[in-house]
Parts: sequence; structure tokens; C-alpha cells
Amino acid sequence: MADGLVIIPTFNEIENIEAIIRTVFDLKKDFHVLVVDDNSPDGTAENVRRLQKEFHEFLFLEVRKEKSGLGTAYIHGFKWALQRDYDYIFEMDADFSHRPADLSRLHRACLNGADVAVGSRYKKGVNVVNWPLFRILLSYGASFYVKIITGMRVHDPTAGFVCYKKEVLQNINLDAVRFIGYAFQIEMKYRAYLKGYKIEEVSIIFTDRVNGKSKMNSAIIREAIFGVFAMKFRSIFYKKNF
Repeated sequence: MADGLVIIPTFNEIENIEAIIRTVFDLKKDFHVLVVDDNSPDGTAENVRRLQKEFHEFLFLEVRKEKSGLGTAYIHGFKWALQRDYDYIFEMDADFSHRPADLSRLHRACLNGADVAVGSRYKKGVNVVNWPLFRILLSYGASFYVKIITGMRVHDPTAGFVCYKKEVLQNINLDAVRFIGYAFQIEMKYRAYLKGYKIEEVSIIFTDRVNGKSKMNSAIIREAIFGVFAMKFRSIFYKKNF
């Protein structure tokens, strides 16, 4: 059995899902893949089911009833992974903005002592391809804001390309995680940081999606801006329940 599980949340990723799965399985290191699909109307789940006939021992699918947010999809996947005792649990987008080849680099970082390995766009300058300037400024500005509010010295706290050691997810109260959008990525890193886990950034090149549509919207941005301050407040005044 592979020691690593790659969780890929999907909603309407029919244009990308087969290619991303095949690319992961073509890597030298063996990974298992769990797709958590939010009942995509475009047939994403049906495509995964077809691929399961070919990769029946390595590819898994969980279909939820409706679109319920990125954070809850990952929490669902984390719990699934912990029940099956994977040592390393990965987050990765379906749209090739994260290069599957970098999975091995994140895995290696955890083998060499990191508890959480983050595929970082900003560890060495700005390594983003095909994003408009306003999106880069928004993302980079959000990272700076998070560092100021939380005290974490993580250059890319909103990154969604991450490897967690099993022990980290076992010791975070997953049911207490509040954010459901991209701010979920900040909250998970912050909870790991407060528990003293070693977070290491691995510099990657992030390439904007070519196929499909981004799930970013104004509600997600508001959650990140106002939610981070509230998260910091709760961590100070409600330590026992955070």
C-alpha cells in the first residue's frame, strides 16, 4: 500500500480530472488518489468511476450531495485518509495549477523533518504564471496580512498544495475548523503552527488553470479578510476550544 494519499476536491472539473489522475499515477513514487466530488453536474464523478476500473486499487471516489465548500471537502478527505492510516496526506488542485511532479518534493520535505510541507508560490520571489496583476497583488497582499495577524512566518499561508503528516491531522480538531473557502488553508496552517508543528515551504511554480473555471468569488475573499482576524481573536481568548 502507498504511504501517501492525494486528495483532489472537484466541482465541474471534467476537462481536467482524467489528465491529472493519469499524471499522478505516472510518477515514479506510488500515490493513491481520493477525489472528493461535490456532485458535479458536468459528469466529473462518472469519469472518475470509469477510471476506477483501470486503477481500482489506487483511485477512490467520494461524492457529496452538493457543493459545500473547499474546506469541508478536504475535512471529508482527511477523515477518510485517517481511517485508512495513510502516513502522508496531500492537498492538490485538479486544474494543474499544482504540478503533480512536485508531490515527491513535498513528500521528501516531510521525510526530512517537516510536519507540514507547503508548496509555496512566494518563498523565492513571486513564482506565478498567467495570473493578472490584480490577482497576484491580492494573493501576495493576503499572505502579508496573514503573517502580520497570526505571527506565522509562512510566506504563502493561503497555498493549497500541502503535505500533512498523519500525526498533524490526528491532533487537530477537524470538527472545529470553521472556514470553508480558501481561508481554510490559512486556518489549517495556523492550527498546526499553534501546536508547534514544523511548517516548511517548498518553492514551486504555480500556473493558472487553462481549462475550467476558477471557484474564487467575493464571498471567499471576504471570509479571508475578516475571518483571519476573528480566528486570531478566538485562538487568544478561547484557547481550550480552538
